[in-house]
Amino acid sequence: MRRFFNWAARTCLLAYVAMFVAGFFVDALSGWTWIPLCLWLLIGFGVNRRAAGVREQPVTTGCDTEAVEIAVPVTGRWRALNSPASKVPSHGTRAYGQTYAIDIVAEPAEGARPGFGWWPLARRSADFPAFGAELLAVGDATVVRADDRQRDHLSRTSWPAVLYFFVVEGIVRSLGGARRVIGNHVVLDLGDGTYALYAHLQRGSLAVRPGDRVRTGQLLGRCGNSGNSTEPHVHFQLMDSADPDIAHGTPFTWRGVGVPCNGRTFEAGVTAVAAPAA
Repeated sequence: MRRFFNWAARTCLLAYVAMFVAGFFVDALSGWTWIPLCLWLLIGFGVNRRAAGVREQPVTTGCDTEAVEIAVPVTGRWRALNSPASKVPSHGTRAYGQTYAIDIVAEPAEGARPGFGWWPLARRSADFPAFGAELLAVGDATVVRADDRQRDHLSRTSWPAVLYFFVVEGIVRSLGGARRVIGNHVVLDLGDGTYALYAHLQRGSLAVRPGDRVRTGQLLGRCGNSGNSTEPHVHFQLMDSADPDIAHGTPFTWRGVGVPCNGRTFEAGVTAVAAPAA
């Protein structure tokens, strides 16, 4: 059912965009564009409300007994953004199993990460320390999804670029469904109905493929800037299904770190392990 509502929401959004553009040429259509737009908003609100009612869980603080304890997916010094320790749902939506998702950006030192402003309009992905950082398995698991064919785009870290990101790019990516939003990604089956999703990976960086067994700390791929991303960063979440279209979010806590609040930096020192012998 949730998959149907997601499809219906995308159809309404597509109809709105098509009618909006056609309205420049056909006067009769210009007054009706509010209908698919309102339906899109109502369906999206209903999906989020239904997800909240079906499986609502408390915010995790690192000591929550309901949270799944796993290893940290990165090494080095990172800063937390959009953290479930500060707000639930952390990204303002429960769509695609994001209720307890977290974004983290690499900051090996203060000022190492380019700031936000008016200029330059966009930066290369390589200008950010997170780009190319190793992403590690958070537990012994089986790879169930792996995709690294989408390109890494320029950053959206200026006011004009972020306006374009929200007004144009975000809508277009939403029409493409979960794959276009999460970009290159890998999904691990951790067992007991728990799945780990890593999003926005670097193009061509995957070191695993579906069906592979991985060990905790094993290299999976590298951080990139694909999909609905403003800059190279790691989007990580646990969920109850391998399919983000129907998944509900699951709380987690990183072993030795917990769940850092928005703006807080943390150090992760686990080194990558070798892949198991074939």
